[in-house]
Amino acid sequence: MSRPTDLRFRATTAVQRRLNPLLRRLPLQTVLETRGRVSGLPRQTPVGGRRVGGSFWLVSEFGEKSQYVRNIKVDPRVRVRIRGRWHEGTAYPMPQDDPVARLRGLPRVNGLGVRALGTNLLTVRVDLDT
Repeated sequence: MSRPTDLRFRATTAVQRRLNPLLRRLPLQTVLETRGRVSGLPRQTPVGGRRVGGSFWLVSEFGEKSQYVRNIKVDPRVRVRIRGRWHEGTAYPMPQDDPVARLRGLPRVNGLGVRALGTNLLTVRVDLDT
């Protein structure tokens, strides 16, 4: 990772560490809950994305470096809070998907942030249980 990319990653994650505890408390904020790959404890991350049929799509701004993506690789069973309601499902990182094209179909505010701050975009699909 280049120095500017590393600095952007560090700055963004520092801000997210302070904002995420506040954002995930907002009742309508979409939240992804994974299991910590070492601790096994639930980890909640505010995300932006969109439900399309039986799946929820999001784009990780730091790809495989994102902690929630690393957790998904160990245990793909997740929960997603959409509009205040929790849904269980199985998450799949989708490296073959075009994340820039995917962002065009996701909420604009999130897409702008992911494009502006992201360094290695990765699409994630969550197949929701019925």
